[in-house]
Amino acid sequence: MITGSKTYPLRLPRSVKAAVEVLAEQEGVSVNQFIATAVAEKLTAMSTVQFFEERRERADFPAFRRLMRRKKGQSPCSGDELR
Repeated sequence: MITGSKTYPLRLPRSVKAAVEVLAEQEGVSVNQFIATAVAEKLTAMSTVQFFEERRERADFPAFRRLMRRKKGQSPCSGDELR
């Protein structure tokens, strides 16, 4: 991962900037930190989607169905049952 920071001029619609200012103040952080955190969260969400898409491509659905239909095995722990 790259460390450090780089200045980036960002143009936001006035309404978005105003909302960011309000939320940043409520969270007790700077507008810059709020935006940096929001971007990091979006990157994480997109990476998560990509991870599960790749997992889905490798999935063996017939094996999964066989596993889910099996008759033997332990009962689920208390609280883990399907309702």
